[in-house]
Amino acid sequence: MYHGIINVYKEAGFTSHDVVAKLRGICKQKKIGHTGTLDPDAVGVLPVCLGNGTRLCDMLTDRTKEYVARLRLGIVTDTQDASGTILRESKVEVSPEEVRRVIASFVGDSMQVPPMYSALKVNGQKLYELARQGREVEREARPVSIYALEILEEAYPEYTIRVECSKGTYIRTLCHDIGQKLGCGGIMVHLERTRVGEFEIGQAYTLEQLQILSDKGQLDGVVVPVEKMFDSLPALRVKSGAMKALKNGNPLKAAELETEEENTLSDEIADGSQNRIYGNGHIFYGVYEYRKERGLFYPVKMFLPEQNCKD
Repeated sequence: MYHGIINVYKEAGFTSHDVVAKLRGICKQKKIGHTGTLDPDAVGVLPVCLGNGTRLCDMLTDRTKEYVARLRLGIVTDTQDASGTILRESKVEVSPEEVRRVIASFVGDSMQVPPMYSALKVNGQKLYELARQGREVEREARPVSIYALEILEEAYPEYTIRVECSKGTYIRTLCHDIGQKLGCGGIMVHLERTRVGEFEIGQAYTLEQLQILSDKGQLDGVVVPVEKMFDSLPALRVKSGAMKALKNGNPLKAAELETEEENTLSDEIADGSQNRIYGNGHIFYGVYEYRKERGLFYPVKMFLPEQNCKD
């Protein structure tokens, strides 16, 4: 079984669930999960977690994302993108300078109302299912952050924009809101996700490429190891006498740990500091956090090898 993350390039026409289903066949394993949906018409980066890497799904969903989108002014649709029914068409009379000013005004923290055509649930029902029934329900605005927003290309009244944003940000709603603020309406006509956290589009693989690698027995070469996600954390090794406690996911004493250079730990360990923990044979077991008031390291996220052998 594979354990880790594959940087998949999702092509148009596939849902995120389609990608997972196809990867189960390519990898010949059941334990696979994606890290956040992309609309069927959208393309780009979709990190997919395998084996014990599925424990990283929530963490990767929280990562900053980057998109390149094309905004078309003068149109409003029920889906806020080009796939929907046109509700209104308007002549675009605002100046290019005003468009630039309004686009730039969306940088920062704001509240965004999710679109009806989304997978969010209200009273147990997905919004897009209600929308297909012709029903519209009230949605609570959610906090989102736009860290960067720049215009890459101007073809008035179409604009290609790059957006760096927090999780939960709907780019088609951003396009809609820009159009509303300009008074002429706007829709998203194309979307490409170019980055999720450290996973970039230049290193992403299509399903066809992954199938070829699998057929050649080379798929493991593109699976990013789980521990790579915690590269910024210092590494500690458990002494042989404490392996049972580690395997059970129990707290560890400082005396039961040593650095990779076999040095004993400093007495001044920072409270709340996190570390990658390795067992015998340099096998990664998980992330532990030191709690000074108890003088112990506690598990934050475990990737126990014994559990990883099960589908």
